[in-house]
Amino acid sequence: MSKTSDRMNNSRLRSSNITVVVSIALVLFLLGLFGLIVVNSSDYAEHLKNQFEIEAYFKEAKDKKDIEKEPEVHKAFLDSLRTKPFVKSLKYIDKENALKMAKNQLGLTEEDLALFEEGIFPPSVVMTIRPQYVDSTRVDSITSVLASYPIIDSVNNTSSLASIYERIDTIIFWLIALAGLFLVISIILINNSIRLKIFSKRFTIKTMQLVGAKRRFIVKPFIIQSFWLGLLGAVLAILALGGLWYYAAPKLDLGLWNEKFQWLILGLLVTGIIIAVFSTFWATWKYLKLRTDQLYYS
Repeated sequence: MSKTSDRMNNSRLRSSNITVVVSIALVLFLLGLFGLIVVNSSDYAEHLKNQFEIEAYFKEAKDKKDIEKEPEVHKAFLDSLRTKPFVKSLKYIDKENALKMAKNQLGLTEEDLALFEEGIFPPSVVMTIRPQYVDSTRVDSITSVLASYPIIDSVNNTSSLASIYERIDTIIFWLIALAGLFLVISIILINNSIRLKIFSKRFTIKTMQLVGAKRRFIVKPFIIQSFWLGLLGAVLAILALGGLWYYAAPKLDLGLWNEKFQWLILGLLVTGIIIAVFSTFWATWKYLKLRTDQLYYS
């Protein structure tokens, strides 16, 4: 009978420990997911801003002499643009390349192209804008400046995209606030899981106290065990996040490693251990202060 009882107690203890580890791992995984988004959002926003482009289309020359001078005129215009502070890089697209790009983007066949007039796709210049100029006001201003040139027919206005990039900082702020709220929820969930584990040991705790064991002696093994449970839960959460990021990073065109990740990993480890240790300490201390008769309804 005693062996059966011991096996049942050991089984319950393992089940309780597994529940605590899984609870810690799950909440830290979700918390770490918020951390990954916040850490990478600013870098990703900078990555998008570095790729921000404005395309300006040239007017087509009608006169034969103007057509012959067109390459020189376009080259002189590009040289003047390179001196502008907002220009990071330039790419000139002539009529031939414009036709090839349209063919690839629209999926046109040679028969389809025969239906179009020759030279229907005008030459253009694609400008990559410096990140510090990527906001709706400056992009509108740049667009107006480009459109004012006599040789420019039209400019692809992308100021709506610039306004989206402006809101990224606001989005990051609310993500951090949401992560803080989730941290509070995580602490409550982990604390409840550990309290349930300590609750099953309340009679053991009280018995040790009644036979003369000091409070420090009673609390110490629970603290040590909680330390390892918190560490294990955090490690599992970090491994899960690592696997997710290994899969997602190439699809988002982001690097597998960021210097800020070491602080995120350290933060998850410390959070898991601290929450587990302090929850165990307060739960154990609670039962040490109760009278024996209070254990039955606490």
